Amino acid sequence: MLTPIWGLPEPIIGYEASGHVTNADYKERMIPALEKAIAEKGKIRFLFVLGEAFEGYEPTAMWDDTFFGLKHMKDFERIAVVTDDSLYAGAIRLFAPMMPCEVKVFPLADRDAAKAWVAE
Repeated sequence: MLTPIWGLPEPIIGYEASGHVTNADYKERMIPALEKAIAEKGKIRFLFVLGEAFEGYEPTAMWDDTFFGLKHMKDFERIAVVTDDSLYAGAIRLFAPMMPCEVKVFPLADRDAAKAWVAE
């Protein structure tokens, strides 16, 4: 499931993943919200938390994430990912240099630092 993170300063959009993230979570929740924010604000900053209850992605959800990221690669100013999952953190660090924006991974204990960094 993907849940919006409310109360973030503009132009930050945030979501927290919990349980098993599905294709429907992306297509019905996150992608429309991000596309609306990009249309209204231009470039956005994104905070993505893979919380303690996060169990993983459905393969089609991973595809949606990849396709959306490629389509909107230049629409992000900064991306902060908060996770203690070493597999996802490692994958993000591996692909971060290919992004035209700053991408940084934070452990769950540093969630507030991630919020501050993405807002800078």
